[in-house]
Amino acid sequence: MTAVITKPDTLLYDGVDWDYDKVKRVYDAIEHIALSEMGLDVYPNQIEVITAEQMLDAYSSIGMPLMYKHWSFGKHFARDEMLYRKGYRGLAYEIVINSSPCISYIMEENTMTMQTLVIAHAAFGHNHFFKNNQLFQQWTDAEGILDYLEFAKAYINQCEERHGHAAVERVLDAAHALMSQGVHKYPKKRTLDLRLEQKRERERQEYQEQTFNDLWRTVPKPVAGQRAPKSVSERKKMLGLPEENILYFLEKKAPRLEHWQRELLRIVRHIAQYFYPQKQTKVMNEGCATFVHYQIMTRLHETGQISEGAFLEFLHSHTSVVFQPEFDDKRFSGLNPYALGFAMMQDIVRIAEKPTAEDRQWFPDLAGKGDGMAAVREAWANFRDESFILQYLSPHLMRKLKLFSVHDDAEDPYLLVDHIHNERGYRSIRKMLARQYDLGFLEPDIQIVDVDLAGDRKLILHHRVTNGVLLDESDAKAVLRHIANLWGYEVQLVEVSSVSEAILKEHAVTAPSGVAG
Repeated sequence: MTAVITKPDTLLYDGVDWDYDKVKRVYDAIEHIALSEMGLDVYPNQIEVITAEQMLDAYSSIGMPLMYKHWSFGKHFARDEMLYRKGYRGLAYEIVINSSPCISYIMEENTMTMQTLVIAHAAFGHNHFFKNNQLFQQWTDAEGILDYLEFAKAYINQCEERHGHAAVERVLDAAHALMSQGVHKYPKKRTLDLRLEQKRERERQEYQEQTFNDLWRTVPKPVAGQRAPKSVSERKKMLGLPEENILYFLEKKAPRLEHWQRELLRIVRHIAQYFYPQKQTKVMNEGCATFVHYQIMTRLHETGQISEGAFLEFLHSHTSVVFQPEFDDKRFSGLNPYALGFAMMQDIVRIAEKPTAEDRQWFPDLAGKGDGMAAVREAWANFRDESFILQYLSPHLMRKLKLFSVHDDAEDPYLLVDHIHNERGYRSIRKMLARQYDLGFLEPDIQIVDVDLAGDRKLILHHRVTNGVLLDESDAKAVLRHIANLWGYEVQLVEVSSVSEAILKEHAVTAPSGVAG
């Protein structure tokens, strides 16, 4: 840090108790460091103080301040509350929402030092990442999300009054089961303006009322002097197949859904899309926030604005957050995203400001750049977890974290340590670790590949199997029943090898009487 702050005559706070005046003083001091010294760029902040029960409630409704009602949220609340009351689980110190203003929830049970920490972590760390990372810029509408959730909640309440709670719940159950398969994975030309969704919904409904179900135009009809499309390729082209966004296809093409049911699918699809970038940036997002809070709290201590005791309390919490158990520790459950992200951010600063000969060989464009803070800001803006690890994980950090790879063959009784700390090993370990954060590898590749609307209307889906891992039989059948409920006709899922295209397994479900009218 190059900026100099005059040491104040008094501390920002003293003791563990907090009040709103202390929070305001701390916020102003943090804001000065974050914006003036670290060069962060954030949305306007809104900080809400909530109770432990309210935090549990926020957990259950996926952290959103406005959310429609669904039985699964109550189930999650009951489970989390039981674990919390019995001492099996602690609560997060904060929840932060990607919106403008950026809303940060802090718990009233926190000490003043913890309030300082979470404001730095959430209101400036996460906030900067939300505003500047290219995935969030492409896929989310921070200014419109709160208005859209308010519209969605009111619309679903109206549907429950008009069509009955059970009918609405059946649609939402099916939509929630398909949320992971309800996102567009590639950016469109136009960014979504969620504030206009209510207006668009009214326009869609008015058009629906004025015309016969327009979806039936997709059914091929013979025209005098013109051959009706009969080939599979023509049929697929007409329907835009294959389609990996299953919720989108059902919303647009399911023949028997009513308008309000399509709108419910659209609501769930928009919410799934909103969370899509967060699934791809867990390491980077938490690493950014942890790095920011560490820099800010250290700076507050260096300038005498917090006491030695407060700094020690912070360090105790920080080291717990970034603790990484060894591979043979009973507590080991994989790499801690906070630990990996924070370590990589610190390593980027080290490479930029104090590189070794090895760093210059591996990172010629970064090593010796001089401005470590600018280097991490550039990383925060332009990468997701997979590409971030591929780009920045250094041999120095691999040695520090003691990373190695193990080959585990189900047919071999022994494990083989196949990559260690040498030139080839470093590159292989980095590539293998990055793949563990690739959603294309982690989530099943399921696509709608064909349907004959002029024939039996059976919906055919393909799951392209990677590494021989098939879908769980019971889960696959349960989700197919939800799809059949929405589609209204038979649904078939074929699992095929991504290498040979050979059929490995088939599942089929006929449409029950339920969602579709």
